[in-house]
Amino acid sequence: SNSIFSICYQRSLKVPLEESFWRMASCAAEEGATADSVCNTPCILVLGMAGSGKTTLVQRLTADVAARGKQPYVVNLDPAVLETPYPVNIDIRDTVAYKDVMKQYKLGPNGGIMTSLNLFATRFGDVLEFVKKRAPESECVIIDTPGQIEVFTWSASGAIITEALGSILPTVVVYVMDTERSTNPVTFMSNMLYACSILYKTKLPFIVALNKTDIVNHQFALDWMNDFEAYQIALEAETSYVSGLARSMSLVLDEFYQNLRAVGVSAATGLGVSDFFAAVTDAVKEYHTDYKPEIDRLRQEQDAKKSESSGNEFDKFREDLAASDTVLDPSLQDEPQSADKGIHLGGDLEEMDEVGSRTHEDDDESDAQFRRQLGARAAKTS
Repeated sequence: SNSIFSICYQRSLKVPLEESFWRMASCAAEEGATADSVCNTPCILVLGMAGSGKTTLVQRLTADVAARGKQPYVVNLDPAVLETPYPVNIDIRDTVAYKDVMKQYKLGPNGGIMTSLNLFATRFGDVLEFVKKRAPESECVIIDTPGQIEVFTWSASGAIITEALGSILPTVVVYVMDTERSTNPVTFMSNMLYACSILYKTKLPFIVALNKTDIVNHQFALDWMNDFEAYQIALEAETSYVSGLARSMSLVLDEFYQNLRAVGVSAATGLGVSDFFAAVTDAVKEYHTDYKPEIDRLRQEQDAKKSESSGNEFDKFREDLAASDTVLDPSLQDEPQSADKGIHLGGDLEEMDEVGSRTHEDDDESDAQFRRQLGARAAKTS
């Protein structure tokens, strides 16, 4: 495909993939977003461990929006899924062939998913154009992601996707947590550490969806977040060395819990979906009050740096132009010149670098010399 060809071409030029990803993300943000282009349609980015129920939750959210007579805009970013239980507007499988990627790059299942998403990230500017066009007429934009959560914890493609979406829509990151498996306090702490790392990496409004509440009530998780002593009591039954680490980490995450939105929901039965959308509405308000001004500030700083860089390049061009005007006419070569004022035509690279890095004082001296040469030329002519 074109995406794979572009990656192979970049490899042939020995250009780091991550550098090309960041360049693409910057261009997408500039083309797809201005300071006033953010609409009020929320973008729900669903993340979570494999088996936590992300796809089922996306199906439930899509069905709930459709039942209210509204239209969701759904994007699937999981290249390895065989079928999606919801209608998809944009599907990564239409662009990247997951099995072909595994075969071409000799990768396993996880590596194939990571590479497929990286390839798709190089074309994410096109996705932004479609999302931007359809978002105003949609109730919300819902994005399903693969279970390889490391894509959004350290991979370049995850940062590209979150930052690009956050620049054009009020984006809310939803971390889906398997409540049934998190009844163990150590597993619960592992989930919370993942959630905390994603929050601080994406820097976007964040919701923890405590899924599968139809199997296990999520109240125990809320108690552990809000009551430090309750979590310590639960850890007393743990005898492994990890319990000591979990006890220490619970103190560190206390501030994280205070500002965390946690909602119990059942993707299978629809229990708690209304509370979930209420949390999304609250997160959108936070986006406009806290995150949007920060995005605008960073964009203004970036524009200022570009303007300054353009100004420096223009000044360098003027210096180079002034330096080129000091080349002597062949008929005036008999006039003696000092070595530090002469222009070397040809020569080695060090001499050329000296000419390119000439200071303004050198330019003034060259201008004076040039005027003397003009006077000598006028005297010869007369």
